[in-house]
Amino acid sequence: MAIGTLVKSIQDIMRKDVGVDGDAQRISQMVWLLFLKIFDDKEKEWKLTLKDYKSPLASRFQWSSWASNSEGMTGEELIDFVNNNLFPALKKLATQAGVSAQGRVVGSVFEDAYNYMKSGTLLRQVINTIEEDLDFNNSTDRHLFNDIYEKILADLQSAGNAGEYYTPRAVTQFMVDIIDPKLGESILDPACGTGGFLTTAIEHLKTQVKSPKDKQVLQTTIHGVEKKPLPHMLALTNMMLHGIDVPTNIRHDNTLSRSLIDYSPKERVDIIITNPPFGGMEEDGIENNFPKKYQTRETADLFMALIMHRLKHDTGRAAVVLPDGFLFGEGTKTNLKRELLEEFNLHTIVRLPKGVFSPYTGINTNILFLEKGGPTKQVWFFEHPYPPGYKSYSRSKPLTIGEFDLEKKWWNKRKETEFAWKVSAKDIAARNYNLDFKNPHVVDVVHRDPEELAQEYKTISDELDQVRDRLKQELMKALGNR
Repeated sequence: MAIGTLVKSIQDIMRKDVGVDGDAQRISQMVWLLFLKIFDDKEKEWKLTLKDYKSPLASRFQWSSWASNSEGMTGEELIDFVNNNLFPALKKLATQAGVSAQGRVVGSVFEDAYNYMKSGTLLRQVINTIEEDLDFNNSTDRHLFNDIYEKILADLQSAGNAGEYYTPRAVTQFMVDIIDPKLGESILDPACGTGGFLTTAIEHLKTQVKSPKDKQVLQTTIHGVEKKPLPHMLALTNMMLHGIDVPTNIRHDNTLSRSLIDYSPKERVDIIITNPPFGGMEEDGIENNFPKKYQTRETADLFMALIMHRLKHDTGRAAVVLPDGFLFGEGTKTNLKRELLEEFNLHTIVRLPKGVFSPYTGINTNILFLEKGGPTKQVWFFEHPYPPGYKSYSRSKPLTIGEFDLEKKWWNKRKETEFAWKVSAKDIAARNYNLDFKNPHVVDVVHRDPEELAQEYKTISDELDQVRDRLKQELMKALGNR
């Protein structure tokens, strides 16, 4: 069955259920079911490959016991089992002492999960559709799981509430390509959403994995934190689909709720790559986790302070998506930018055009590339152009990774071009650390108010009429004097 058809058939069954309201609930419902299916298939593999592997789930809660038999539990019996037995048991794994790493992952997924379906008959139909069409241990089906996952993400984006944790794939790919992580380096996304940056980094690192020991290193060096339950559940599933079998380092938490001074030097990381939520405000009290000079309730600013604090001395590097407002903003933003220039090498800012994050936001965005161990001597700016014929991006015409070949060709042989220019740190400091430098190679077209332009045109026309009348009078005078 084609992926789109499979996902649609599952959603069509759910639409008949009175308990499931809207796309986000349908997606959440589908994800916890898929997770349990994937986990069950992984357990079959672990029993063969791991010595003395013991499931953290009692046998009656394992997918193969209650779900895989198409003639098994259904109707009221199934709903009662899921709501009153399965969910309480799986939620308990999040806090239970002595639980294995695999058990903690299951507990983390179900901590805030919910069974929305009210009809056990329809739930059985959904389970049977998943069971009949997918086997995670079959290499072909494993690719299907990835495709299903992508389809689910696309549906979530269409639901209109994915903007705060969605970054276009071309942007994540470009940022990872430039940062170029090496196996053994610790990588963190402190606002990881559904795991886009981390899975892109994993795929980048897989080419460096040559042994089981290397695979273990990869497992332990990928770190993420996500505050909201649904994207966190999607991130965990995403990690498993990309070979992080036990993603205990993907935590369900608000990164900003921990005081900066509580981080030990050992918790600093080599790489941070992220698109922190911007435009939002944190709850009262969160700002007290930060030094006075950074105290604000604006989410993106607090994340920037955290990023700067968490990078390793001398070796840490980061790529961060931030809105234009950070570049020209004052107050806390000025303090952050002063420190960025004095203690980091803020070597490059890629200015992205409007529409990259459409339809979620029309705000202009930038990618800041920085390294610990400054100071900054100069900042290079690169203004990413639209492809020929484009005036904006859209769902049907998104930004593509191929467009970033311009930046990649320029990156290691830097010189001023029609898209690239540099500004000294001294000049930036003289502007009170305003980083909003426009491309000096482009002549600005001033789009003014139409009424103002009409009035100006009328004034010029009147003046021309007066000049013409005067010329006419002078001409008549001259002819009359002959």
